[in-house]
Amino acid sequence: MLMTSCNREDINDDNGNTENPSDGSGDDSGSEDNPNYPSTAVVIPNAVTDYDGNSYDAVKIGNQVWMAKNLRTTHYADGTPIPGGSSGLVSYRLAPNNDEANVPEYGYLYSWSVAMKNAGSSDLNPSGVQGVCPNGWHLPSEAEWNQLETYMKSQSIYSQGGYSDYIAKALAATSGWDVSYEPNTPGYDPCSNNASGFSAVPAGTCYMGTTLGFGMNSVMWSATELPDNNDHSFGYAVVYAFQSPSRSTDNKQVTEAVRCVRN
Repeated sequence: MLMTSCNREDINDDNGNTENPSDGSGDDSGSEDNPNYPSTAVVIPNAVTDYDGNSYDAVKIGNQVWMAKNLRTTHYADGTPIPGGSSGLVSYRLAPNNDEANVPEYGYLYSWSVAMKNAGSSDLNPSGVQGVCPNGWHLPSEAEWNQLETYMKSQSIYSQGGYSDYIAKALAATSGWDVSYEPNTPGYDPCSNNASGFSAVPAGTCYMGTTLGFGMNSVMWSATELPDNNDHSFGYAVVYAFQSPSRSTDNKQVTEAVRCVRN
């Protein structure tokens, strides 16, 4: 597969900026103060630091504040180590495409139980599940992913091609995607991606030692298991050749990316 790229520089989490919360209009951040984001993004630089000392920008989308990069911690917020690798059929924390060099840009992939820190399923909004997230942040429920999507569909700046549900490009980062020849998709003209600043990256997944979808899929866990199959949980997926984001319903042993939401 060919991979697209954009000449814009990658996001720099360690840019030394101080927090710059906005009123939500987009006037207080974006391209002028944060050249790695579009002017439409409402950016809070260095909004949170995890136990390992990794710093993350955040973006305000509607009434929610999301991390603008995938989590890459190797410890829970209380300092408990998160084991890496797999044991038999059980995976814990893995590097995307089995390559640690990918972690700074793509984060780690976590199994559902690791992401949840063994908490029970939640579809509350907010979920109330801190899980693997830093203090003051939590793992989003399916209801919270729905809130993000509903808000973005209501804002024309995020939609493509005249269709309100064509918001995948607005969620997707501007680099790393395989080439798509389907208009209005993340892999088609990626330099026009990321109107929201969410910066979803195609870290793919891993299941039973097999990496899947690197360069093609950004799949992120929710805190909500399927109501009729508690071996599976919902995820949120942005795919290189699809105009709209979708729901994944993956086995909990699959390792996926994590995005945290501010409490």
